[in-house]
Amino acid sequence: MEGDRPKVGIGIIVKRGNKILLGERLSNHGAGTFEIPGGHLEFGETFEEAAKREVLEETGLQDITLCGVVSIGNDILYDKHYVSIGLLAECHSGESYDAEPEHSRNWRWYALDKLPVPVFPHSQRVIDNWLSGKIYTDSNLITSHV
Repeated sequence: MEGDRPKVGIGIIVKRGNKILLGERLSNHGAGTFEIPGGHLEFGETFEEAAKREVLEETGLQDITLCGVVSIGNDILYDKHYVSIGLLAECHSGESYDAEPEHSRNWRWYALDKLPVPVFPHSQRVIDNWLSGKIYTDSNLITSHV
């Protein structure tokens, strides 16, 4: 296991109308899966600051409004342990682009009934919790590799 303390991950469902934004992971664990924007909470950041920073860094989108927390998970995956905070944000304008092409690409808007597969497990957990209205999930920790 990496280290002996969990890290805090932030995942953001960016919504525009009835679609959400997903991109293809390229680097590290989970390459080839689709993900929502996200990353690590940095020291001293609020969830909103982290969400806006990560969305901008990965997709180039700036005009978002945070709607709230939709998921909290306790996830073990790829020999990493994360407390995962899922947030929902509304995107008002702008076009996404591959702002970190070494990490992710092909950011596109997808209807909820036409999501690409496979979705990165952390992102899938956030999306599932949001859609089901179940904010906290701790059982069935993810231990398999994609």
